[in-house]
Amino acid sequence: MQPFDSAGEFQPIGRGGQLRRLAVRSAGVTVAFQALAFGVQMASTAVLARLLRPSDFGLVTMVTTFSLLFVSFGINGYSEAIMQRDRLSHFLASNLFWINIGAGVFLTLVFAASGSLLARFYGDARIVAVSVGMSATILVASTSVVPLALLKRAMCFTAVSVNEIVARMVSVAVGIVGALSGWGYWALVAMAIAQPVSQSVGGWILCRWTPAAPRRVEGTGSIVRFAVSVYGRFTLNHFARNMDNLLVGWQFGPAALGFYKKAYDLFVLPANQLLSPVSDVTLSTLSRLDRYSAQYRRYFLNGIGLLAFAGMAASGIMTLVGKDLIRFILGPGWEEAGRIFMFFGPGIGMMLICGTAGFIHLSIGRADRWLRWVVVEFTVTGLLFLLGLRWGPVGIAVAWTASFWILTLPALWYAGKPVGFGIGPMISVIWRYAVGALIAGIAAAPVLARVPTLVGAPGAGGALERIATASCLFGVLYLAAVVAMHGGWEPLHQITRILADVVPWKKSPPPAKMAEDDPMVAPSLQGEG
Repeated sequence: MQPFDSAGEFQPIGRGGQLRRLAVRSAGVTVAFQALAFGVQMASTAVLARLLRPSDFGLVTMVTTFSLLFVSFGINGYSEAIMQRDRLSHFLASNLFWINIGAGVFLTLVFAASGSLLARFYGDARIVAVSVGMSATILVASTSVVPLALLKRAMCFTAVSVNEIVARMVSVAVGIVGALSGWGYWALVAMAIAQPVSQSVGGWILCRWTPAAPRRVEGTGSIVRFAVSVYGRFTLNHFARNMDNLLVGWQFGPAALGFYKKAYDLFVLPANQLLSPVSDVTLSTLSRLDRYSAQYRRYFLNGIGLLAFAGMAASGIMTLVGKDLIRFILGPGWEEAGRIFMFFGPGIGMMLICGTAGFIHLSIGRADRWLRWVVVEFTVTGLLFLLGLRWGPVGIAVAWTASFWILTLPALWYAGKPVGFGIGPMISVIWRYAVGALIAGIAAAPVLARVPTLVGAPGAGGALERIATASCLFGVLYLAAVVAMHGGWEPLHQITRILADVVPWKKSPPPAKMAEDDPMVAPSLQGEG
């Protein structure tokens, strides 16, 4: 892709019906490739969990708790700024590239030098060498931030998704080869380095762009300030999201952290599969709509309705089968991770919905409000962690679940306030799915507990049987509850139409037809209140 025209201006993408086609098709492509990424991740997790020890995962997590903060500099900040900005020139993008590279070099040196401090904090000398190795990921990741953001701004999400899949597969191959070769936790370090290396190489191949030398360009300062606000929010959120790893590793050691981290990874899996893949598409789309328009609200409400439907179903199913899912994927020896996960399950749906508040903040250009809100999140979540620590990793899992149920509605209210987007329409979309999942879970649990052959089935085969049975039973009860509370099938029909329209290989109807029948322009799942 050539991102800039002969005058050095970013080549525009479609508007109106064309933008809508690009948006839904991009979402479909991204979700489809994310399904493939999910398969790769599950396969690699199953293999590596059988080749390495929980303490190996815990040791590397102690370091990545901090290194991922530095790796994300630019990825969280400049990427959103490049996608959200109305106009972007070749020279402005070049300035951002060089600023980000300079920051990457500085942060790499700082993190490499901090290994001894981390080793003293955790009481494990191995962390010094691991920190030096992981510092390479910071510099390498900084080189691909701008070209990948340019691809996303142009809505080239197929290319971005392919690049990500290839990078992940290269990373997994490196990790498995290392584990089979007896490298232990160094296999995980090599795996972490391989992914940004591959992603950076692919990004530069796909984005045919050569940065110019730095120069004074109007708008550089405003983008940097926007990016700093986004990254400041990410930093506080990162500490809130990783304070659990810090506390568990510090208090209970690498083995306990290894169990906890695998349970947490399963907890955030629905967000990675449903929310993260479409976040860039959503931001690129909402940023091009009038933030005060009914169309903006309908786009958002349809999206949040789809996430609520899927997220609440995931909460119920994962709570019922999470223990068996851990057993089936990771194998024997990981039972403690399954026990921890049972307390994560009820928070999955609200976690997905809470994440959509960021779409509003960024699409209306209010990263400053997003930063202020995360201070509230950090304070509430941190206090809940401290309260739950006495019960070990299980207490931390309960704290996570409680935090999302407490914070989601205030987060959405605060995000929509600047544009008069009230919380009422959002609640009207969400609440029936939440109640439906609760009813289905309460009804399914005693039924499953009264089937002796199902409860006592041993090994991975028994776990798979329980997963299939519980998922089917819950699914039927959940759909029945949703239909009953909505008084008909219309919400499911609307969700089906949206999903069908997102299918990447489906032929696009003409723009006029799409404007007439567009489910994303149709009334929201429950109206706007």
